[in-house]
Amino acid sequence: MQKFEQFLIDNLPQSKSIHPTYESALQNMLIAGGKRFRPALLLGVVKAYNPLMLGSARYAAYAIELLHTYSLIHDDLPAMDDSPLRRGKPTLHMSYDEVTAILVGDALNTYSFEVLSNAPFSDTTRVKLIKELATNGGLNGMVLGQAIDCYFENQPLQVEDIRFLHTNKTAKLIAASMKMGAIIVGKEDVAERLYDFGIKLGLLFQIQDDILDVTQSTQEAGKLTNNDGDKNSFVTILGLEESLEQANKLANELTNEMNSFDENLQSELSPLLTKYINRHK
Repeated sequence: MQKFEQFLIDNLPQSKSIHPTYESALQNMLIAGGKRFRPALLLGVVKAYNPLMLGSARYAAYAIELLHTYSLIHDDLPAMDDSPLRRGKPTLHMSYDEVTAILVGDALNTYSFEVLSNAPFSDTTRVKLIKELATNGGLNGMVLGQAIDCYFENQPLQVEDIRFLHTNKTAKLIAASMKMGAIIVGKEDVAERLYDFGIKLGLLFQIQDDILDVTQSTQEAGKLTNNDGDKNSFVTILGLEESLEQANKLANELTNEMNSFDENLQSELSPLLTKYINRHK
């Protein structure tokens, strides 16, 4: 992922204006780091099938990271989770102000599609990628999940409703990352299978985050922990023990499915996925 990090640094959003802090605020959360999990999934799929396309694929990976980063900035706002820390750094509304954080989130959201529109793919591929990112990150994807999460705060949901919430809020963007990788290399035959796998992976990722929220310190997590007591997290509803059981069950399913991937895909994704599939253990 070193080349992706350099690509990100070389393509940080730029602003030519009289605003004294806008450009630094635009770049703040991007250079703060993060897991880069979603870009790694996309690039792993591309490398498995056509390594020569990795240079072009970094544009799509960057677009996903931009959209994801915008969602974190907005998620941390006082009106939502009111969190002071993200990626081990003060959140934007703490470093600057709430208005700046809102506008930077808006800017990174739209910039993600600008980056994709300029990516060196055919027009047909660009449109498919833009549609995939918009569908899974927008009104019937991540934003819907956020809306449900916020609306039902302090109102416990049924487990199936929580799965629906987090399928949208977390899983769809992870699934889209894998599917977009398949679209880039023209592997339409595996795109939907990878999307379905990504939905399961995203649900596991969320259950793990909920577990880590109550088992890690703020310093270990790089963000405020024990902050989901009013939310419909898996741990809040199911308890820690049942959440661990659910995580183990999903981890086993994903491991078995990963082992059925073709040799190239398994070789590229296994090191990354094994690490994350087992991070709650």
